[in-house]
Amino acid sequence: MHESQTAEALRMLDVFASVGTRHFDIEHIDIDQQHRGFRRAQTLEQARESIPFLVESAAHRHNNLIVRPHSDGATLIQLDDLPAATLERVRPVAFLILNTSPGNFQAWLAVSSVGDDTDLRRRVKKATNADQSASGATRVAGTANFKRKYEPNFPTVAIQEAQPGKTVTPADLEALGLIAPPDPPRQAPVFRNSKGDKWPSYQQCLDAAPLNHGGDAPDVSRADFTFALIASDWGHPAEQVAARLMEYSTKARENGQRYADLTARKAAAIVAARTRRLGVAP
Repeated sequence: MHESQTAEALRMLDVFASVGTRHFDIEHIDIDQQHRGFRRAQTLEQARESIPFLVESAAHRHNNLIVRPHSDGATLIQLDDLPAATLERVRPVAFLILNTSPGNFQAWLAVSSVGDDTDLRRRVKKATNADQSASGATRVAGTANFKRKYEPNFPTVAIQEAQPGKTVTPADLEALGLIAPPDPPRQAPVFRNSKGDKWPSYQQCLDAAPLNHGGDAPDVSRADFTFALIASDWGHPAEQVAARLMEYSTKARENGQRYADLTARKAAAIVAARTRRLGVAP
């Protein structure tokens, strides 16, 4: 059994490698979605060598085996929780389609270098009605999707379709209507508290956030990023921003310090890039 699971996992790694992926972050998350282990920037060779052991260990411990691919040759876009109709639209341009649970599909696109890809990712997700909060990490094909709601019959993540080496351009996506129009420019809201220390109001960021993918609550990821972006723009260092996120954000507390650090650093990088572009002092 483990041999077929390992073969499927290795096939997935090779498909990612075909579009320029040379490193993978490898993570273990238990059935209650708690982090149980992390290996950063494993080369393709290291990942392939360890996969047989990791697959067997994940099954034994009921851990989800998750990888985050990093491509040197293309921008990777993860489209998660795709409706069936949208899946058919993206099928021609996807290099990998995964069936992650009954009726749930995830497609991966490799887009030729586009510079700052944050906006492109967001607009493609918006056009396809994909989960905006998808982080770029995915469960490994051939392994079980361990969640309490599925027990005792845990579904196995499977490769539904693969087109190794399939890379597209933004123009290809535009032609298929897979890039949403840019948002109209708007000025970030300014929130000041009574103490005068000029931290944004997290609650107002949460209140202003769009609904999540399920449409039943604010998108906490968007609120977190808005808070981090405003705080960075006001001159707060990423370390302090991350600390505030751990204090205020339920998602930061659930996902841990690494999530808060990543959100804060990403916001700080955008503010720094804008400052350089405008040629003004931070």
